[in-house]
Amino acid sequence: MTKRDLVVKIAADTNLIQSDVAVVVQKTLDYIADELVAGKNIELRNFGVFEIKVRKSRKGRNPNKPEITVAIPERIVVKFRAGKELRERISKLAIR
Repeated sequence: MTKRDLVVKIAADTNLIQSDVAVVVQKTLDYIADELVAGKNIELRNFGVFEIKVRKSRKGRNPNKPEITVAIPERIVVKFRAGKELRERISKLAIR
């Protein structure tokens, strides 16, 4: 699902104008990004948590030349941890 698909679906379900929904969706994403950039976690109850983590430096290898190691520097990443309700809903999916 793309952002556009989300806007169309919300507009159809709520009878709101797509342009208004698009503004709200974009602002929501902007605020989430701003908080993450500020080093804060975002908790959306029953959905999940976006959190900033530091991935430690490590040594990597090229699968085509395993004898050569490459230093991968430490970096900051965003992790998503699904909330209980979302995990429960996903666990009911059929495995293909």
